[in-house]
Amino acid sequence: MESENQKVISEAEELPRTIVRRVVKEKLSHDGDDMSVHKDALLAFSESARIFIHYLSATANDICKESKRQTINADDVLTALQEIEFSHFLGPLKASLHEFRQKNAGKKAGAAKEKEEKKKRKLEELSHDNGGGERVENEDNQDGTGHA
Repeated sequence: MESENQKVISEAEELPRTIVRRVVKEKLSHDGDDMSVHKDALLAFSESARIFIHYLSATANDICKESKRQTINADDVLTALQEIEFSHFLGPLKASLHEFRQKNAGKKAGAAKEKEEKKKRKLEELSHDNGGGERVENEDNQDGTGHA
């Protein structure tokens, strides 16, 4: 029974196989060779990445708790990478993080602008509908009796 529970937990924590396969093949294809990767090797890559993520997140969580915060931020992860002696990842990660923030800021600005335009159109439609409704009502009451 215990091994079944352990298997379910590990399956729930597994990284998506298609993504692991894509990342591994992408990195291997830089050499120009179209290399195939055995299923066991993909499993080993996936498990290694999962363990690394757990180790990194636990270290970042400790850093976060030391700062008396409850939310891990990017700086905690960067500090954790240094602490676990993977500082050679800092340059590429900082560049990737900067690019992500720029894209995200552009999306947020675009979304805010779109929201403002929708709000403006809605107000224009409401004012147009109210203005149009009054004219129709006035046209119906031209004889002064309140009846058309």
